[in-house]
Amino acid sequence: MISTQLIIFCINPRCNSPVNPMGDSVCASCQTPLVHRYLWATGSLSAQIPPGTKVADRYEVIKQQIWLDTQPGLPPDVPEELPTEVIPYLQLYQERLHLPQAYGFASNLEEDTTDILLLENAPIDKTGNIYPTIVEAWEEATAVRQVYWLWQILQLWTPLVELGLSRSLLVAENLRVEGWCVRLLELYQTPDDEKLSLQNLGECWQFWVVSAKASVAKGLQNIVQQMCETEIELEAINIQLNNLLLAAAAELPLVLKVAGSTDIGPMMAQNEDACYPNTLSDLDKKLYPQGDGVFGHGEEVTNAQSRQLLQRREPPQRTGSPMPQGLGRLPLSTHKEMEFPAAFDEPLLRYLSIVCDGIGGHEGGEVASQLAVQSVKLQIRALLTEVTEQTVLFPPELLQEQLEASLRVVNNLICARNNEQKRQGKERMATTIVMALQVPQRIQTSTGWQSNNTHELYLANVGDSRAYWITRNYCQLLTVDDDVATREVRLAKNLYRKALFRPDASALTQALGTRDSESLRLKLQRFILEEDGILLLCSDGLSDNNWVEQSWQDYAIPVLTGQMTVEDAVRNWINLANEKNGRDNTSVVLTYCRVSPEYLVPVTPALPEEIIQAEIQEEEQEELEELEQPTSFTESSQALLDLDLDSDLSEEPPLSPEIPPTLITKPKRGKRLVMLGGVLALLVGGTSLGLFAWWQINPQGLQQMCRQLPQKVQSVCPTGK
Repeated sequence: MISTQLIIFCINPRCNSPVNPMGDSVCASCQTPLVHRYLWATGSLSAQIPPGTKVADRYEVIKQQIWLDTQPGLPPDVPEELPTEVIPYLQLYQERLHLPQAYGFASNLEEDTTDILLLENAPIDKTGNIYPTIVEAWEEATAVRQVYWLWQILQLWTPLVELGLSRSLLVAENLRVEGWCVRLLELYQTPDDEKLSLQNLGECWQFWVVSAKASVAKGLQNIVQQMCETEIELEAINIQLNNLLLAAAAELPLVLKVAGSTDIGPMMAQNEDACYPNTLSDLDKKLYPQGDGVFGHGEEVTNAQSRQLLQRREPPQRTGSPMPQGLGRLPLSTHKEMEFPAAFDEPLLRYLSIVCDGIGGHEGGEVASQLAVQSVKLQIRALLTEVTEQTVLFPPELLQEQLEASLRVVNNLICARNNEQKRQGKERMATTIVMALQVPQRIQTSTGWQSNNTHELYLANVGDSRAYWITRNYCQLLTVDDDVATREVRLAKNLYRKALFRPDASALTQALGTRDSESLRLKLQRFILEEDGILLLCSDGLSDNNWVEQSWQDYAIPVLTGQMTVEDAVRNWINLANEKNGRDNTSVVLTYCRVSPEYLVPVTPALPEEIIQAEIQEEEQEELEELEQPTSFTESSQALLDLDLDSDLSEEPPLSPEIPPTLITKPKRGKRLVMLGGVLALLVGGTSLGLFAWWQINPQGLQQMCRQLPQKVQSVCPTGK
């Protein structure tokens, strides 16, 4: 039927008057934000339906194959038995950053019973316009972005080939770009009689690289020539393309500004979240180490209260330079002559960010989150030390494996504590985690000079704490939640929107510490920082109810335009979470990444490597001393921290039959592991740097475990402080 009035329904089920004119941003009746969910209608049949048609009394055809769901609060139609065409979308759900997801089905017209598959998360902007193809955007793209697009396509090649979908990467109209990110309109099945290879992919690329930017043109043409003329292995092409990508990215400047904080929230009795950096808390410890400062040890203060205290309290005067005024808005790098070493001076700060959301209440949730943060920091210090000592590039697969191993060590630390306490089921403490690490590798750039940073950003998450990348033009969710709804999709049991109506849809399916590390499914991603943007890590205290997606323009763009500091933005995000959600703790860590030369200001030259190493060692010692100091945990939680780790993980309770364990086989890397030396060698389900972290946190428990290992392996265990 042809629409006569364009309307959209409010998603609030309690709204008394849910009908609104299309285009309004909030419901006129209840002020709930209106959801404009644009969908891609697949198949040739949908292409014949003209704009202005309303399909199934629900979907408004805006443009050819672009439909708007006018009743987004209702579950879409899904048949009892899922058609085979939808299964690949479900199996590839973890690639949602690049691929669309199955939304539901709609009958074409009353005279046609054929169901049309509708896709959400398609490359369509918030106004219903489709993003440009790579071909359309190619010539205007920077050199690094051109290589980055091709690198992303190459990473999608293997998972699509395995499902017989490689043709999806060879259709030019199917390859769309949203800024840096390659996104596919839909998936195309490769015919059984058609054998596609890297040669076909190279033939597709060769028309683009002819007009590549001069600094990367020769390298790209050489790679494409090898793909077209030889039977070269995928790994060899991957290595060459990665080296070219990093050399191009290293040409750009990079300035990082980081701030973070955690807040108890208006309704919670204790804060189970932990984050790094924790700007306000870290600053208080530096200014008032005896606990007589703005925040007393063991006292929970919201960010709003803390800012009032900071503004009204007269800081004590010290010998030398006077204490700066306006502590609530400290710059990210403080002057060397100031008396106090602000938290921002820590070497790790600009490279690492973490958010953890503890599970287990006052009986251990805050212990698990704090233990995860401290253990990760120790291990990352060792990793960054090793990176600075190397003169060759670490391949992304190797760094991802090491970060994965580090998270497994953290998992086993918390799991051992649970076993020590004989905790079962819901009594076991655990934590979610989302962490980002910017790895500063040295490389010779495309134009021949030596750069100290390849602009690589590694991201890992377990649970439902999230990461977003935000620019002036878009907000992109980078992570996938580990919850029941996602599990239903991954196992091809249901479509996501229908799974959300399960009563347990948001229940977590994995977190650090609940089970042995072998049951963890970990997905690590690497990104290249090649545009100005904000990396937002947050707990579900902020992300629940999609408040990031709804509010990012008001809270991120002022930072990107220089109208707001990163610290103030953190406070504003937390205030939004407390106002709109309010029933949980909230943690937010923002990293403002700037590569635009026109906005750069002079920065302090890099310190000699010897000084950097000395600083890292000094910070390690301070971190260990901090672990030994009394904390503000509850009495029961402090008892958990004081107990030895139980190294025997064989008593781990069996997993729930509803969530089968996932066995993860680490790929063999052969000689690649050798260059990392003993510090990064994979060892007995963890790493030696993970053992180092375990030793520093609980030496007795580690020694008990080491005595059970073979004699040759015992030699790598730390023997004393």
